[in-house]
Amino acid sequence: MRTPTSWTKVNVDHKFWSHDRDLVRLRESQPMRHPPASPMAFTKLVVDDLEAMADYYCAVFGLYRGQRDAFDNGVEGEPIEELSLTPAPDVMHGQLVLLKFLERSPAKEDGTILGFTTADLTALVERVEQSGGTIVSPVKAFPDHGIRVVFARDPEGHLNELVEMQT
Repeated sequence: MRTPTSWTKVNVDHKFWSHDRDLVRLRESQPMRHPPASPMAFTKLVVDDLEAMADYYCAVFGLYRGQRDAFDNGVEGEPIEELSLTPAPDVMHGQLVLLKFLERSPAKEDGTILGFTTADLTALVERVEQSGGTIVSPVKAFPDHGIRVVFARDPEGHLNELVEMQT
């Protein structure tokens, strides 16, 4: 078994925001004393209409329908149904899972904001609007961070943050 001091750092070739670059430099300058944090693997979004929301996220973000499951004894013993949205058609599980409580309505509050990156914010905004979503803020440029950002709501009102990374 590896000890915490023997964990290996992996260099990742990504564009980082200036704050993230500073954190990476700080981490690289110090020996790693603890194992890395568990990576986030997926997000579950509670929805009211699985089919309509799957149609929206697949149309707007190019996702595919993956595995669908129903559980009689799901979250806190309540029956649920889930649909995994995947990055490719031959993948069963994805990073975004739509979850429907079968015996109650989902909460309608802004407890979760799903973030998506794109190379073409204008085209993504058009897909949001064509698929029943709503743009809720003007596009804002943050040149110091090399990004443009806009917020949207999906057809059920969930917030999405749409970020264009600029070169």
